[in-house]
Amino acid sequence: MAKTFPIRPARPELICWGCDRYCAAGAMICGNGADRTQHPIETFGEGWETFGLNAQDARSEDKPAAGTAAGAPNTPSTPRSPGQSTSHEV
Repeated sequence: MAKTFPIRPARPELICWGCDRYCAAGAMICGNGADRTQHPIETFGEGWETFGLNAQDARSEDKPAAGTAAGAPNTPSTPRSPGQSTSHEV
């Protein structure tokens, strides 16, 4: 089972975040001599967990406000005159 990934670690620069081992930056086991993997807070800054594919329920806040055109169903994109037919039949 994978370890819980910390959202705001105290000193992210001291650890490699590339796998579930979370090795010290100076003693990486699986790094094979490569650079350490940065924590997302180092790369993207505060609020990194609120965007992207793994965002935590931030989608519920992205809904359009009530009364806006995006929130109203079947809102026509262009206004039509009263005599103009909306069907495509001829």
